[in-house]
Amino acid sequence: MPEVKLPFPRAYVEFSDPGDGETVYRCDLTWLTSRWTCIFGSGCQGIYADRPDDGCCTLGAHFADADDEKRVRRSVRRLTGEQWQYKKAAKKDGWVELEGPDTVAEGEEPARKTRVVDGACIFLNRPDFPAGGGCALHLLALQEGRSFVETKPDVCWQLPLRRQFRTVTRGDQTTYTEVTLGEYVREGWGAGGHDLDWYCTSNTEAHIGSQPVYLANRDELVELMGAGAYATLADLCAEFDQTPGTLLRHPATVRASATRR
Repeated sequence: MPEVKLPFPRAYVEFSDPGDGETVYRCDLTWLTSRWTCIFGSGCQGIYADRPDDGCCTLGAHFADADDEKRVRRSVRRLTGEQWQYKKAAKKDGWVELEGPDTVAEGEEPARKTRVVDGACIFLNRPDFPAGGGCALHLLALQEGRSFVETKPDVCWQLPLRRQFRTVTRGDQTTYTEVTLGEYVREGWGAGGHDLDWYCTSNTEAHIGSQPVYLANRDELVELMGAGAYATLADLCAEFDQTPGTLLRHPATVRASATRR
């Protein structure tokens, strides 16, 4: 099924953070009420055609900051060989590497990221692993009865949600911080996004979730915006989701719904 083309009409809502009068959230209702869901292992074609079993884990994960890496390190210490296919490889050569020099701008320090082993992230268990294919850190969270927000790198648990910040100046010259929450579309990756052979958020195949994104991804949204702001968002999403019509719905969800009828 071809991807839906960008751009398409979207509905946004703005509201002040209940716990911070200097922050205004701008949220994409079209995305948050879509039925997108991760279909890794159930139809996901992977971002590269020659590595369909990798999902979006081929390139490894860049750490947001030192705290992100430290949190992941605490999880790594708890991983066993039964949970993690490449535990021995990590013990021998480490599980962090520096970004390649060809991707680093002049004058910048190379970013730290999870190491790539055998063509994909070191934490990606391959399909023939006894515990099954998929992220070892995700598996750890499931077996410990906790959210994967606590175990995986920030970029991994946030995708395909995208959070952006900007300072807005009002007419009276006061300012506030605008935080936009929405879909991490292919274009969000910059020029490199065109190199991806498949991308899930725009594909009908991935819009088959039993719940809208704002409910299915509650843990991630609470982590990104706090419980108070999420409660406000959830009410707004619920009202929008009950509004008749499809013009402002995610077209991939609309197509998927029509296909299943």
